[in-house]
Formats: sequence, C-alpha cells, structure tokens
Amino acid sequence: MSIERAKAYLNKFGMADKIIEPEMSSATVELAAKALGCEPERIAKTLSFMTNEGPILIVTAGDMKIDNKKYKAQFGIKAKMLSFDEVEDIIGHGVGGVCPFGINDNVKTYLDRSMERFDTVFPAAGSSNSAIEMTMADLEKYSQNFCEWVDVCKS
Repeated sequence: MSIERAKAYLNKFGMADKIIEPEMSSATVELAAKALGCEPERIAKTLSFMTNEGPILIVTAGDMKIDNKKYKAQFGIKAKMLSFDEVEDIIGHGVGGVCPFGINDNVKTYLDRSMERFDTVFPAAGSSNSAIEMTMADLEKYSQNFCEWVDVCKS
C-alpha cells in the first residue's frame, strides 16, 4: 500500500500533515470507525470499478452499498468491481488503503451524495491504517481526477 503516494499528493496542497495513522487497522469501515472513534457511516469508503472508459473510484458513506440500477443509469454499464488482485496495479493503492489521493493518472474519481449529510468524513490515505478528516468541499477539491458528484448508492 502506498501511504507515501497519498502523502506526496496531499503535500502539494499542504494537507499531508492532517493524515491520521492509528496504531490499529482501519482497513474496513468497522475497523476504521473503531480506530478513529467515529460512526461507521462517516468513514468514506472508496470502491474501485472498471467501466468502458477505464477505471473509476466512487467514494461513498460507510453505511451505503452500490445500487446496480442507479450505477448503470449513471455509467451505462453494469457495476463491475475490480478484483482484489487488480486493485493495486490499476488504482495505485492496495485494498484497505484505496483513496482518491495519489492514484494513477488514468483513474477518475466520483463522490457519492450519500456523504453530503455529514460535515466531515474520513477517507483512507493509502494504507490500511491511515485516514484523513475532510469536509465535503475539501474532499471534492483534493480528490485526484475528480469528475462529479453522483447518486449511485442505496442504504
């Protein structure tokens, strides 16, 4: 996993010092919520998919799941998550640390509206024991290759 890539990317904006590195794992929503002392829904999980136009990330609230019908309406293709073995090569971060910071240049990032109910959320920062607290405006501003806000989840 590449916390160094995420740090280098966020450092360009003076944000790298805001990365939190708890001693315990934050590789899943439940573990991250416990490690950070917040509600699981405030963990911004980053999911990786392959589309006809290439790889994408969708950052969602921790309590949400992809709605296949909404996803297909948005992207014109059935949702196909990358396999565990594909994620690191295609995205630039391994499973458990996938985030929209320091990703490969060809990866597009979308933010799901499910996070808009919170003042701040905690996306990962490149490793299975890292996170960064961000407002929605900051998440949009600092997410690499940000495209748009989407509504592709169900609770």
